[in-house]
Amino acid sequence: MYDPARVIAAVPLTNFHAYLPYSDGTAREIDLWPYVNHGGIFEPIRSEPAFFEQMTIENDTLAWPNGAAIDPDVLYLGLPPNASEEEWRAARDRQAYAPHP
Repeated sequence: MYDPARVIAAVPLTNFHAYLPYSDGTAREIDLWPYVNHGGIFEPIRSEPAFFEQMTIENDTLAWPNGAAIDPDVLYLGLPPNASEEEWRAARDRQAYAPHP
């Protein structure tokens, strides 16, 4: 069974990267450009570096003050933006059987 880890912090880095530690003891540096490179709500994030740096964690979700957010499971599982249901299932299954720290 897939038991998602929770994002416990968000540290903005350069070039649209972020460092995200998780409740299961793992941490990832993630390139957020593929996620923020579309959609009007992400425009301030793309165009204003200071706005990108205002990322926070709200209800276990990476979020910004304008309401933009990225699903934490997408980031944890390494899924692309707009992943298909099949991709979600395959990633959850892989994670459910992966060794945990």
